[in-house]
Amino acid sequence: MHVLILGGTTEARRLAELLAGEAGLRVTSSLAGRVAAPRLPPGEVRVGGFGGAEGMAAWVREHRVDALIDATHPFAGTISFNAASAAALAHVPLLALRRSGWVADKGDDWHRVDSLEQAARVLPALGERVFLTTGRMGLAAFAGDPELDALWFLVRSVDAPEPPHPARVEVLLDRGPFTLDGERELLRTHRIDVVVTKDSGGAATAPKLVAAREAGVPVVVVRRPPVPEGVPVATAPEEAAAWLRRFSLAP
Repeated sequence: MHVLILGGTTEARRLAELLAGEAGLRVTSSLAGRVAAPRLPPGEVRVGGFGGAEGMAAWVREHRVDALIDATHPFAGTISFNAASAAALAHVPLLALRRSGWVADKGDDWHRVDSLEQAARVLPALGERVFLTTGRMGLAAFAGDPELDALWFLVRSVDAPEPPHPARVEVLLDRGPFTLDGERELLRTHRIDVVVTKDSGGAATAPKLVAAREAGVPVVVVRRPPVPEGVPVATAPEEAAAWLRRFSLAP
């Protein structure tokens, strides 16, 4: 049985680890190639795009993939919809592996928005020194606006971002997981008075939310896009592995 994991996340790597070495199972992980030095999972690895839904369906058919698991980042919306179309075209089962989103706790001052553009619009009323933790993609949403040009941004990402980006910006190259003490010190040292994040979920980057709560700093939270309609969802790698094993044992 051949399973294709659309990966690049901690959950995708964990799933590949759980499946590694299982008799009668071939695992291929596909990475988008946007990170210069990704953490590679066990098993076979391919890097790069497929050329849309039809290209993915062709790859699935050519390599005789029996099941497809979309374990991409919760905000990698395009590939998730391509995966749904590709699975339908190639007639293979599809499962989405999505970590649970964050839940606001007592004392949190969260401002939920639907996009980076909406996040940019609410910032001037919330603070002047912004900790922008949405990654290096999409920084254009915070550039080219006179109101935003007056703000100072600390941008944290794995790889250096390319322009356009905020006019007044300092880039911090770092990769999670992050510690609570480290996030407390970051907010204090840079005098951060507002945080912007995507609702990625998971523990690796959650300490910034606790640090913001403790410091009374508001957080702008971008809601995640929905999973394509009709696609079943697992919230943990173990659940996805169990789904795959049940499928492989089905007559």
